[in-house]
Amino acid sequence: MPANRGLPEPGPAQFFARRAAYAWFVVGTVCIGAFVGQVDASIVQLAMPSFEDAFDAPLDAVSRVAVAYVLAFAAVLPAFARLAEIGGRKTLYLCGFALFGLFSALCGLAPSLPLLIAFRVLQGIGGSMLGANSVVILVAAAGPARRGKALGIMAAAQAVGLSLGPALGGVLLATLGWRSIFWVTVPFALVGAALGWLIVPKTTSFAKDRRFDALGTTLLIPALVALLMTIAEWRAWGPSAPLIVCAAAGPILLGLFIWREGKAPAPLIDLRLFQSAAFSAGCVGVLVSYAMLYGMFFAMSFALIRGYHDPPFAAGLRLTVVPVALGLVAPFGGTFADKRPRLVMAAGMAVCLASALALPALLTGTPESLIGVMAALAAYGVGLGLYIAPNNSATIGAAPADKSGVAGGLLNLLRVFGAGVGVASASTALGWGLHAATGAGARTTDASEAALLSAVGGVLAMLAGFGAIGAAAALVRGKPKRAAGKPEPAPVAAPIRRDA
Repeated sequence: MPANRGLPEPGPAQFFARRAAYAWFVVGTVCIGAFVGQVDASIVQLAMPSFEDAFDAPLDAVSRVAVAYVLAFAAVLPAFARLAEIGGRKTLYLCGFALFGLFSALCGLAPSLPLLIAFRVLQGIGGSMLGANSVVILVAAAGPARRGKALGIMAAAQAVGLSLGPALGGVLLATLGWRSIFWVTVPFALVGAALGWLIVPKTTSFAKDRRFDALGTTLLIPALVALLMTIAEWRAWGPSAPLIVCAAAGPILLGLFIWREGKAPAPLIDLRLFQSAAFSAGCVGVLVSYAMLYGMFFAMSFALIRGYHDPPFAAGLRLTVVPVALGLVAPFGGTFADKRPRLVMAAGMAVCLASALALPALLTGTPESLIGVMAALAAYGVGLGLYIAPNNSATIGAAPADKSGVAGGLLNLLRVFGAGVGVASASTALGWGLHAATGAGARTTDASEAALLSAVGGVLAMLAGFGAIGAAAALVRGKPKRAAGKPEPAPVAAPIRRDA
């Protein structure tokens, strides 16, 4: 299909396109978005206590600042991925940077909590435009021979962003206040948009079938919203009409979406992937592992700032131990898992489970206990490092070769939705724990240190339950055998010629 049948796209600047290293310029540009997305995700978790203070709001209200972003991101991701296949990727990618930067700035200017949440929704939509295109642009530019190295560089950028977020957030919160944590991502968005305009290649390959599943989209978005709102607002809403509507509508709409996708000529999600038990179990693992990562960030932010009275900078440094341990161990986890993937993944989740169960006893609120707390957090990161990379690799490997791109997009959706599940469920569990300990509303500023840390212990027990689910998913999967099929064609651009 001719390239001019899609959205108008600017071509790359010849200064870059004629360079032998052009493919790596594209990889570097994509990594900016990967980096800033992880910085934003991790930095906001640390700011939850600050939002409570700034807006004099209860726990369930401030948790929506984090949930709103990931919910919007996940809900519209499949739609943007399909639109990019039909109309081209570069314009949507550039719009994603622009919207992310614009609404990041507006988040920092928000005069009220409802407006902040609204801007986070719009920021999440911009982030989804980036997420729907980034991996495909990177893989197409690098070509098959350099794909693994390019993906490894992107993973490193994400790990750096995830590790830097808590420490950077602590500095900003301590010196400039909560608004600065949103403004800090604006320069990266501007640079990413400018470099994307100059470097990212025009789309040269489009979907042969240009039909868009509008009905599937209108079913999936409210289904994901209803499911996550049920988890996030379970305690706050109680047995009320809104909760009953969400709890009933979520499964019904999701069931209708599955029915629709089975009949749609051009579905948003290819449900045939789930015919593989290994792929289905891997998807469960993706969801729970990211729920565990972000649930831990959420819970321990309150434990360190409210329970130990750490200043934000110190709390951020302590939280950094989780992603740093994860990033250091992940490459070795992938290597060990080549021979015994189920054993390595199950062992990783066992370490996470043991760490989550040990932490409540260590959270005494005394300075002497922080050494044990840090050791348990480091072990938790090690466990996730042994699980996440091997699980992602094995799950992609369980998909047919010609569906690897579709499978990767689905895993990205589950990763983001899992982060939302982690924050939402941690917020609900923390609220329940505070109510049980104090008999008062779920506002951490009103709780004693002992009550707060006891409530965090309940969140950690829930995360241990997630770990058990992840371990079970690793053990029940069979050895993945990729179905026969031609490798999926690069849907963005042909591999870059080095003599161009």
